[in-house]
Amino acid sequence: MLALEAGALVVVTDSGGVQKEACFCGVPCVTVREETEWPELIDAGWNTLAPPFSEDAVVSAVLASAGTRGLATAGFGDGTAAKKIVSILQACIGQADPPRSAALVSV
Repeated sequence: MLALEAGALVVVTDSGGVQKEACFCGVPCVTVREETEWPELIDAGWNTLAPPFSEDAVVSAVLASAGTRGLATAGFGDGTAAKKIVSILQACIGQADPPRSAALVSV
């Protein structure tokens, strides 16, 4: 799927995840919906909403998006989430009581 998106001139979807994937692939996207959970993609010029009420409006949005490029966006973090999570977990473990030996009970 990602190879298809990366090779597309425009991605047309109603999927929230595919909107983001298109941006990651550097391909403009037309989302056939009235709203999106990723308004930052619209602000950056990677995504265009085309409500599914008019075939002409959807076709116009696709044609207008072809060959366009959005702005570089850092709306998806800085790539250091894993390091931050490990640091937080290490801090929590350091503050926790040491594990206690479990007593074996014979029945």
